[in-house]
Amino acid sequence: MHRVEIKQPTTLADAVANFRDAGDAMFLSGGMTLVPSMKAHLAAPEVLVDLSRVAELTGITDQGDSLRVGAFTRLVDIERSEVVASAIPMLGKIASIIADRHVRNRGTIGGSIANNDPAADFTAAVLVLGATLVTDRREISADDYFTGLFETELEEDEILVAMVFPKPEAAAYAKHAHPASGYAVGGVCVARFGQGWRVAVTGSGADGVFRIPELETALADKSASQAIAAVDFSALDVVDDAVFPAPFRQAMIKWLAEDALAQIG
Repeated sequence: MHRVEIKQPTTLADAVANFRDAGDAMFLSGGMTLVPSMKAHLAAPEVLVDLSRVAELTGITDQGDSLRVGAFTRLVDIERSEVVASAIPMLGKIASIIADRHVRNRGTIGGSIANNDPAADFTAAVLVLGATLVTDRREISADDYFTGLFETELEEDEILVAMVFPKPEAAAYAKHAHPASGYAVGGVCVARFGQGWRVAVTGSGADGVFRIPELETALADKSASQAIAAVDFSALDVVDDAVFPAPFRQAMIKWLAEDALAQIG
């Protein structure tokens, strides 16, 4: 990697100012997505604006019908949080199976969401729960937030502050992890709300995380097995590569959906 200047602001306002004052800058959260991208020469900022000292970005709060999680909250803190375990247990489970302990102790929930890492686990949780993404200047619905591989609705100098997750009646996640990295080759989140179901897939989408509306509709009046049978998984637009070709990924998404639905019962 090339030499990089690091700024360490303590407020959101200063972080935005540092970013705007720099000619070529990027925000740094836990670094578990950005640093590997820099090592692979996929990103080469001259300045990193380190958000670790901005207090507004941390914390987990039960808000009654929703759970607010600060963007800089570490994965290990979500994994161990009693508040999370009581409000939306699936989030703690997801945190516990991400990569390895080194990543979980350093990585933050907001880092992968802000970067829309296609192999991230929490993108599926954000989408399936219909979370609201709170930034330093506005709120964005999960359905509008993800726009493509490593692409989001965030402006270049916009900071993700927190995610507000509505509490579902039930939710579950099933994952097929890469044997070397632990990142998601595929992951399926399912959630049941009073008004219906939501299903989201990460790790295999050709354009990143996506929903399966056909399965959501089928679950409204069919059993899990009947709903699965009603969906043509071979039509899903997924990544096609030599290691995990499209037919494998499509079949994988089907059995991961079966697994996640079985967890709910």
